Amino acid sequence: MKNLFYILFFFSASLFAQNENLFEEANSAYAEGNYEQAIEKYEQILASGEASAALYYNLGNAHYKLNHIAPSIYNYEKALMLQPRDSDINNNIEFARNMALDAIEEVEQTGFQKSINSFISRFSADFWAKFAIFFSLLFAALFLAYYYMNKPLVKRLLFGGSVVMLICCIATIYFAYSKEEIQENNQFAIIFSSEAQVRNEPSVRGEEAFVLHEGTKTKVLETYQEWIKIELANGDQGWILRNNLKTL
Repeated sequence: MKNLFYILFFFSASLFAQNENLFEEANSAYAEGNYEQAIEKYEQILASGEASAALYYNLGNAHYKLNHIAPSIYNYEKALMLQPRDSDINNNIEFARNMALDAIEEVEQTGFQKSINSFISRFSADFWAKFAIFFSLLFAALFLAYYYMNKPLVKRLLFGGSVVMLICCIATIYFAYSKEEIQENNQFAIIFSSEAQVRNEPSVRGEEAFVLHEGTKTKVLETYQEWIKIELANGDQGWILRNNLKTL
């Protein structure tokens, strides 16, 4: 068992070092204007199973330089899933979206739950989980101090602080799980075909509802065989062949 552990450890370390070298090589290729070579190396890292916001961001930049609309938007979106608040990613994805042909106005949603979901979605599930751990440690520290403290006033303050930390811990745990649920229940995809027909039913004989173009973001509602039912930001729905898009 110990030998197996060492084998796995050294294999992981070797793979990590290899990916680090690939990442540096890809960055150098990008800096020299060899965007296709950079893309190839970034993709090799993704194929090994490693992913990060920086990797998707750099890959999106390389595709953007080559005017690859769908791949650039797709990779920026993947980066945002890991770091929703990153200003560079948010800025660059807006530039990439401007290259897309379809101008779809988003229907503004209202309501308290929408506001809560919007606040939760501003940060990743990992971010909320880390804060939950932080608040739990503060709660434990304050409660122990309260337990051993003899002065009544300080004891009350410590107890009140520990209760606040406990509430914050529970809230951030809820936010972390909610973020995961929001991502699971809100699956999106990017149109990769230069032009794709959307129909009213999952059949080539179905009436054409509208046409989408490369780079448009859609929400995935359900799947049926080779068809996917999508919804646009303006609420329009229809069925599209699976090979026209790539899910996030």
